[in-house]
Order: sequence, then structure tokens, then C-alpha cells
Amino acid sequence: VQSIASADMDLNQLEAFLTAQTKKQGGITSDQAAVIAKFWKNHRMKIHESLINQSRWDNVLKNMNWRVDLKSQSRHIDQINTPVAIVEMELGKIGQESEFLCLEFDEAKVSQMLKKLSEIEESMNSL
Repeated sequence: VQSIASADMDLNQLEAFLTAQTKKQGGITSDQAAVIAKFWKNHRMKIHESLINQSRWDNVLKNMNWRVDLKSQSRHIDQINTPVAIVEMELGKIGQESEFLCLEFDEAKVSQMLKKLSEIEESMNSL
């Protein structure tokens, strides 16, 4: 079952795998293969979700909201009426209480962040 779950086999892959296991010396019987196939068909999604949750190292991003505001107060007069992006992220593990992170970005920081996200996208696409 561990091999089936690790590969997240679809029904065709499962059938081929179980057939090979029944033909292998010291493998499983046809009845055992039928039970494993029925179990996998009924519980595949739950097993897959459980494996994903176990493989996460830390919190996940559950939700994100953003808006753009104009500063109406500041220590420095030249910063009044400048646009700022407010980003609120909901972080946490599924089934646990969330933590909220609120960030404020000026125009230069938004540009810098977009550049970094673009670099991340390029790295992921190259893989």
C-alpha cells in the first residue's frame, strides 16, 4: 500500500501494479489484490491528503487579502498622500487556529517584491 500511496496511482496503474505483484514469487494472492484495490478506490483521496499534510514542514497560506491606501498621517509631511499596499495573510496548519500577518509596502517595495516573485516563477518553470 505504501508504494501505491507514494505514487498516487490511478486505477490503471493500480491494476498493473497489483497484477505484477500477484505474478511475483512470494507476492500477493488475487484475493489480497482485490481487497487492496477496493481499499484504495474507497480511501485514495483521504490517504493522499494525509500524506500531503504530513509532508508539510510549516504553516500554509490559507488566505490573502490586500488593498491600496493613501497615507493620511506621517512623521514626515512628504509621506502624506503616498500610496501604500496593505497585505494581510492568514497562515496556519489545516485544522489549527490561524495566525495573521499584516504587511505594508510602498511603491518601491511592491516593485521589489514583484521582481522576486518573477524570479521564483522563472526558477520553478525551469524545473
